[in-house]
Amino acid sequence: MMMPVRCFSCGAVVADKWEEYDTRVNKGREEAGKVLDELGVKRYCCRRMFIGNIELIDEFINIGNKT
Repeated sequence: MMMPVRCFSCGAVVADKWEEYDTRVNKGREEAGKVLDELGVKRYCCRRMFIGNIELIDEFINIGNKT
């Protein structure tokens, strides 16, 4: 997981909700907005942290193994 611990704008803790969000949205195919509402993520700056997050760690690991 490479989710930032806190929201860049307001400083609210967001990383503790990432696993459930990822499971429900990316694997369970639920609507992202509905999941964020149920998790209690109301501010648009915090919601942006979830919607805009791209996990690149797997790609970095693969690049490191090729050299």
